Amino acid sequence: MIDTAEQAEQDKQDEQDDQATGQLPDEDRRSRLRERRLAAHRDARRVFARFGFHKTLRERLAELDRAEGLYDLDELSDLYGDGVVEALETKVAGLLGTEAAAFFPTGTMAQQVALRCWAGRTGDPTVALHALSHPEVHERNAFSEVGRLRTVRVTSEPRLPTAAEVRDFEEPFGALMLELPLRDAGFVLPSWEELTEVVAAARERDAVVHFDGARLWESTVHFGRSLEEIADLADSVYVSFYKSLEAFGGAALAGPRELVEEAKAWRHRYGGEVFQQFPTVLSALAGLERELPRLPEYVAHARVVAAALREGFAAAGVPWARVHPEVPHTHDFQVWLPYDAGVLAEAAVRTAEETGTVLFGSAWDRGGPGLAVTEVHVRAAGLEWTAEDVKTAVAEFVARLPEVVR
Repeated sequence: MIDTAEQAEQDKQDEQDDQATGQLPDEDRRSRLRERRLAAHRDARRVFARFGFHKTLRERLAELDRAEGLYDLDELSDLYGDGVVEALETKVAGLLGTEAAAFFPTGTMAQQVALRCWAGRTGDPTVALHALSHPEVHERNAFSEVGRLRTVRVTSEPRLPTAAEVRDFEEPFGALMLELPLRDAGFVLPSWEELTEVVAAARERDAVVHFDGARLWESTVHFGRSLEEIADLADSVYVSFYKSLEAFGGAALAGPRELVEEAKAWRHRYGGEVFQQFPTVLSALAGLERELPRLPEYVAHARVVAAALREGFAAAGVPWARVHPEVPHTHDFQVWLPYDAGVLAEAAVRTAEETGTVLFGSAWDRGGPGLAVTEVHVRAAGLEWTAEDVKTAVAEFVARLPEVVR
């Protein structure tokens, strides 16, 4: 996640590196820190994931060759959403088992439009969601500022809302939005039974259900259900093409045909009717063809990595360490350690520079007094790691933490 979210994450890492060295940030220092971090990742022999924003423009453009055979490249390019864009929309609707789907340049736009359309149908602009959901935390109050929607928080607990919380919520709402998985709580998912009960509770209140499925693609392993079965629970679903499928960007809104057609009208009003989008769309088709079938393998290996991290920190004598969830629900999860975020950020970069192995490539956030948290993402590159490789990398990382802290 570079889109705005990725840039913000990079800026945050810069600030933490500044804190670790006790220096005030300036433009030159920020530039050097960014170059240092990215250079270490590019030069590393072993990483858990190599994302698009780690690559050069030339490397990203070369990836379009992966689209060969996925669409007739001798056809005219798209124009305001036709051609290859419509082909992608049809493919997504088929995968999710919905009547139709609409391509959007961003998920932020797709979800604003979806909930705005539902508000017009239900007559209620109130959206019930989790306090840690993406629109509440990362979108600058876009639902209310732009979409004229009102949000209410069903819960702030680090889990999805329960059926009882939805059923007994004290205010009326026209739509329930569920982020699957809930990223800021640790990429967590409910059980299948819990999810079906929550949906039923919303239906009892005559509310529609919308899934924020930015990472829905990799949720099938945890639920033990197909994408079509999961999407069938909701009235509409948003999916992302870059968070797990490694496309250049883009998103889709899937649901009933009438809703999708209205959403396309709002897409135009929001400025999402882009002149040509074939590079992003072709990369999304490639992701659906090449990455989507591999996601269960990534999820399975993330569980191997998580177990090895726990064992590695215990063997290294770290007084307290947590992997959350203990058994990852997807191929992404959190690691919590009892140190200052800036100290951990510096140790992570030093480890990568000096060993050629990137154990922690994401930012470290302050998780409370004396605690910090980061995210681990396991993709194709992560499949090369054995459990012993992980434990060795943990030992190297811990060796670079200040002795007084340990």
